[in-house]
Amino acid sequence: MRIRPLAALSVAALAALTLAGCSSSAAPSASPSTSAAADLCSAKVKSGAASDAVKVSGSVGKEATATFDKPLDITALQSSVVTKGSGDKIRNGDLVQFALTEFNAQTGAKNGAIGQTDGTLLPQQISANSVLGQVLGCATVGTRVVATIPGDESNPASVDIVDVLKVVPNAAWGTPVDPKEGFPKVKLAKDGTPSVTLPKGDIPTAFQKETLKKGDGPVVAAGDGVLVQYYGVSWNSGKVFDKSWGKQPFSFTVGSGVVQGFTDAVKGETVGSQVLAVLPPSVAYGTGTINDKDLKGQTLVFVVDILGVQHGTAQ
Repeated sequence: MRIRPLAALSVAALAALTLAGCSSSAAPSASPSTSAAADLCSAKVKSGAASDAVKVSGSVGKEATATFDKPLDITALQSSVVTKGSGDKIRNGDLVQFALTEFNAQTGAKNGAIGQTDGTLLPQQISANSVLGQVLGCATVGTRVVATIPGDESNPASVDIVDVLKVVPNAAWGTPVDPKEGFPKVKLAKDGTPSVTLPKGDIPTAFQKETLKKGDGPVVAAGDGVLVQYYGVSWNSGKVFDKSWGKQPFSFTVGSGVVQGFTDAVKGETVGSQVLAVLPPSVAYGTGTINDKDLKGQTLVFVVDILGVQHGTAQ
């Protein structure tokens, strides 16, 4: 599966993705040891003079207000708990939905806010090795922290207010829908991993899809960033050629970076849904001599679980 990394959709989104560890430039100079990768609690950085100096107001899940003496001297990544949530503790590997309000540490100006409403920020997989994991540790759902992040040549120092909103399932959670006749059959393992049984008969020549679970989240549209689990089977060989299961969910932009049929599979669907799509070569990897290396000439079957959406700027 050829998936291009999701581009930042705003200044605040870029900051959020940096927090999640997608930019090595944001890593603190003295981060917790990687030996603590499985222990999210011990990965959390300490509070300090900079993070404790920030006064935060506003409700968790809403845009925050931060006041501090300017410029705020930030020399190391620090994180102070503002509000302790009453929900479950987050764990290493969880998909965390969070909200972010960011301020310029030099001027106090608000850089932006994102994640306060559904469909504005993708959930991020947390780990002890990510900056998000080092900021939150094993915080409980409903927690708000203030993080002070040092600057570098590309990014000025910032004060980030991070709210833990919920843990997102790593598999589709929607209401089951009766499958259509003649479509491949999908069976789910306990952890949600699908397997596919192909029907007998001729291989389809047109794009087809069905919704196996109907989610209750926002609708996916062209230009959106989407986070998915996927499982791909070649109808020609019956073999699994690629999957995200056992690795980590993948994000992409609807309309670019993936084959047309994969875009068509998720567009118009809702977050939380599971979709099965049949992609003939015309909307997959094109016609040509069939081989397993480039998937040309093959009809592909994808089972796609839609875990999150980040609406494009046009919406």
